[in-house]
Amino acid sequence: MTMQRLPKLTGGLLLGACSVIALQASAQDTETGSFTEALKSGEVGLNLRYRVETVDQEGIDEDATASTLRTRLNWRSGSYRGFTGFLELDDVTAVGNDHYNSTVNGEFQYPVVADPEGTEVNQAYLRYNGGNSVITAGRQRINLDSQRFVGGVGWRQNEQTYDGLRYQYGSNDSLQLDYSYIYRVNRIFGEDSFNSDFDGDIQLLHAAYPLAEGHKLSGFAYNLDLDNSVNNSSRTYGLDYKGNFGAVKANLSYALQTDTGDSPLDYSADYYLAELGADLGPVSTKLGYEVLGSDNGVGFKTPLATLHKFQGFTDRFLATPADGIEDLYISGATKIAGGKLSMAYHNFEANEASATYGREWNLSYGRKITEDISALVKYASYNADEYSVDTDKFWLMVTANF
Repeated sequence: MTMQRLPKLTGGLLLGACSVIALQASAQDTETGSFTEALKSGEVGLNLRYRVETVDQEGIDEDATASTLRTRLNWRSGSYRGFTGFLELDDVTAVGNDHYNSTVNGEFQYPVVADPEGTEVNQAYLRYNGGNSVITAGRQRINLDSQRFVGGVGWRQNEQTYDGLRYQYGSNDSLQLDYSYIYRVNRIFGEDSFNSDFDGDIQLLHAAYPLAEGHKLSGFAYNLDLDNSVNNSSRTYGLDYKGNFGAVKANLSYALQTDTGDSPLDYSADYYLAELGADLGPVSTKLGYEVLGSDNGVGFKTPLATLHKFQGFTDRFLATPADGIEDLYISGATKIAGGKLSMAYHNFEANEASATYGREWNLSYGRKITEDISALVKYASYNADEYSVDTDKFWLMVTANF
């Protein structure tokens, strides 16, 4: 196990402990037991996720087949005076031959499947829960809103996590404030990769308020001042609205992004989202239009997003093209044979030019096999026009929780 990150992580834990010690007195009146009892009452969890992913990509003669198993072991302590501790270890192992380019295994004759082998500390944090206030210090998972700008990339076998300090205030029926200071982002590529981390000063501010029942307005300001990826240094301000109108649900979002920090780029790009959803009998449908704009040949950047959730499962648009991108999509989902069947269609075009990038179909079916075991099958096909290349991907995944 590579442990090179732990000294700085330990410093984050100590910083968090100092930050919350002043709040401890208020929790003493309600907490009982002892530190030893908190350790003894801790819970252990085990998660196994086996996946086969195949990629047929135009321009690469060999098809990729990635057969990988992620083993996740975690432990959560009991609560003592409002404090809990959490430790989570992940191991990703290739089962059989690694006929895929994991980005670090040197198998460049195959398409990329970004699931490198390795063992890491996925999360390690100390948390104080003071009722309406929660403070978390250390390595942790952070998912904000739909994860369009900040997420954990949970689809990949090696999850993206964040080293730093997070403060959360409020509840679902009142004002919610969420602020994080992050000094390192542990990316999905593993510790052996040149792209393993984002280091720098990252500040994430998010606020949400329920306007009325079924209607929520969120505002956010994300400042990414990165030391080792200066072209991704950016400042993003935005608003997000979610509304429930009975049979119809709406999601509207807007954001403005500019360069910041030591970025050599000079741009100001917009983001738009308009999405409507409705239940048509047994089928849940969505119609959406998402725009990531560009300026001076620089596309709107989302380096911390859970990108696999957006713009198609083939991941052809992990980085926004220089001319931006417009994604017009429609999807439907229904319950069948005890599981959920989903289908989506995307049409991609440039935002700043007349180019038609391509089209993509996505199909997935998932269901529980037992209370603890679930299975998922997915297929995605991208038909390139004026961007990237034709790509077909297939997944079979089984997940077990104990």
